[in-house]
Amino acid sequence: MKLLLASCAALIAVACARPARAQVAGQLGGAVPIAVNGHVFGGYVALAKHQALALCQLRLSFYPGVDFGFQGGLHRYDGDGGASSTAVELGGDVRTLVARRSASAPLDVSLGGAIQLGNSDHRSVLAVGPTIAIGRSYTYTGGSELSPYFGAAVLYARSDVNAVSSTDLSFPLRTGLEYRPNADVRLVVELQVPFSDPQGTHPKLLLGANFPF
Repeated sequence: MKLLLASCAALIAVACARPARAQVAGQLGGAVPIAVNGHVFGGYVALAKHQALALCQLRLSFYPGVDFGFQGGLHRYDGDGGASSTAVELGGDVRTLVARRSASAPLDVSLGGAIQLGNSDHRSVLAVGPTIAIGRSYTYTGGSELSPYFGAAVLYARSDVNAVSSTDLSFPLRTGLEYRPNADVRLVVELQVPFSDPQGTHPKLLLGANFPF
């Protein structure tokens, strides 16, 4: 728990750092993969300076401790010294549980990889890289559950803007809370910081919900 609190503090501290343009890779929820034969659908809205993102996700699992997801949505860029545009965002990821909370391990840890594609007029970005997520769940009287988590990625991105290509490496971070009031819904709030990417975007606040089915 101390590690999660320290991670949250670090993210807030860097939230005013220079902006970044690549999307944040992540599972939009806690660190533990869903159960075998499970399905989760999620819908989210993310807001940042000069930006708005509407996103949905579908996660599936066919093997214990492993799940994968598909993400898609629309990303609106307004102003910030340039013309407005709307990008189509697509992505996918896979993760596997490498440590489960126990008497000897205080946190859940999963490792994985992600690929993302953003495309709009005269601009496209393809990013790929490994991911990590850590978290811990707390169950309360009545069966509700609160799961704070932290995630990070190392993304190699190739950008094509107005027929000019470039490559860069970024280190997107995210921290959030997933709250399960009952078995049918999981509410998510997440802060995303695309740190150390030279091309420019701002930290995002994401709100949404996951629905197991």
